[in-house]
Amino acid sequence: MKRRRAAANTQPEMRDGILVRHCHELADFEACIEVERAVWKGAELDVVPVPLFVIAAETGGEVLGAFEGDRMVGFTMAIAGWKNRKPFLHSHMTAVLDGYRDRGLGRRLKFFQRQDALSRGIRLVEWTFDPLETKNAYFNLMRLGAIARRYLPNVYGITTSPLHAGLPTDRLVAEWHLDSPRVRRILAGKAPILGRGRKTVRISVPAGDGGASLPRQASLPPQVSPERAAERARAQTAIREQFQHWFAKGYAATAIGRSDASVDYILEPWKK
Repeated sequence: MKRRRAAANTQPEMRDGILVRHCHELADFEACIEVERAVWKGAELDVVPVPLFVIAAETGGEVLGAFEGDRMVGFTMAIAGWKNRKPFLHSHMTAVLDGYRDRGLGRRLKFFQRQDALSRGIRLVEWTFDPLETKNAYFNLMRLGAIARRYLPNVYGITTSPLHAGLPTDRLVAEWHLDSPRVRRILAGKAPILGRGRKTVRISVPAGDGGASLPRQASLPPQVSPERAAERARAQTAIREQFQHWFAKGYAATAIGRSDASVDYILEPWKK
């Protein structure tokens, strides 16, 4: 029985020797697994298997790969969903190999994802991210224009990845409204407009592994020492309570700021 492929309207894009394209073949999905293992370094128990990549690609989601020659150096995978009677994508994984980060490749993959989704009438992409990793938060909110207004405590359980340091997998949910004025403004290189006269609040993450400096490109955190893991656990508890409090009041995280000792999430009232 011949497999039915999901529509792939976006043409491959070559730049700086890196090709970004759709993945549909088993060899591509197996390459995704190798990148996944190299980035997260978890036990096989936590590796997302090839069949899920097949399902994502063949049922309206996306598997997008970045290739240097025949070698995959990054990918993003999204699963199709349905919310409020409209289609959306849940972008479950995005990974770039060490040595290829800080070169804009993660943003290229997300831009390609956006173009393909819009070409299919999809205007929302969501994904989760660790609120302690402020480099990724900066990328999501400031470089892509996503917002966050949901906090999920320990959503994936305790994993074997050393990147998670044995902590509960608390996550913020990024909402990327692909064709919104906010996203179009940020993708045009303009700063987000904050507050619009409304009260904003800040939630601070202590400077450390999350990064007090705000980079141009997202990067994954280093492996965490036991001492640092204990500090991160305390920070996680503190910010969990704050996010849940302000989200319940109708606020959304829309920007990242910086003070001397912390990186701050900036929240503002947000209409549903």
